Amino acid sequence: MAQAARPGQLELAPPGLGQRLATAVKVFFRLLAHSKAGFLGFLGVLFFVVLALAGPIIVPDAGRPDMTKIYQPPSLEHPLGTDYEGRDVLKQMLRGGRAIIVVAVLAATLSTLISIAFGALAAYAGGWLDSLIMMLTDVVLTIPQFPLLVVLSAFVKLDRPWLLATLIALLSWPTLLRAVRAQVLSLKEREYVEAARALDLGTTRILFGEILPNMASYIVMSFTIGMTAAIYAQVALYFLGLAPLAGENWGIMLNLAWVRGAIFYKDSLMYILAPVLAISLLQLAMVTMSRSLEDVFNPRLRES
Repeated sequence: MAQAARPGQLELAPPGLGQRLATAVKVFFRLLAHSKAGFLGFLGVLFFVVLALAGPIIVPDAGRPDMTKIYQPPSLEHPLGTDYEGRDVLKQMLRGGRAIIVVAVLAATLSTLISIAFGALAAYAGGWLDSLIMMLTDVVLTIPQFPLLVVLSAFVKLDRPWLLATLIALLSWPTLLRAVRAQVLSLKEREYVEAARALDLGTTRILFGEILPNMASYIVMSFTIGMTAAIYAQVALYFLGLAPLAGENWGIMLNLAWVRGAIFYKDSLMYILAPVLAISLLQLAMVTMSRSLEDVFNPRLRES
């Protein structure tokens, strides 16, 4: 029987879900702040994500063309100048980040899931299944990704973000899959995995409950790299005019700046540089954020 609390003694109730969640958030941000550069990168990524979500709400449209204001320099009315139709460049920048980030997240998520699932399965199962998966991986790995993406874009109309993300993901998983397989080959010989086998916990439980959680740091880093690669791939397709120039994003802005001759106008410098700087800063923020993510998911780094 449970002992009754003594007079004057407080009985502590177990923490609720809200309290545990608040504690987890505090610990997460404390670990993020362990690396100052990484925390600044996290703030930068957060800024671009908020901008992508709120930009189209703040700026409902990019404005109507005004041929009397073509390629104007930055001013109070147009802080980043105007484009070849006299539209405000800043408004286009605020509206152009959502598609880029959405495609990058979808592509990185899909390629990471493919790599983790089949890479872990190949390493753990071994035998003919491992040979089959690695043979397919080697075939895809030897094919130049971007030239193949260019060829496929001629046959597939990339007019939907999920379709473009899927195409990029289906060409970018082999490198991560080989790395995941190598990690699992090492981890499956550890004592805790041997104990899980002895308890007959099942392949799914051992892979996703015992092995993969110990690869969290590596998986998060690979996801970040996958996002950067997806951003470069889609921007290159838009810049080369191989994806439909419909909608608004930074890649389309670069294409239009090039084909509309913005380089020949001295006052159009910010029209060209604005999307380039945005893409570069987003990539830099993600790379530096990975320093803090390593501290969050790798306890051994926090001890150093």
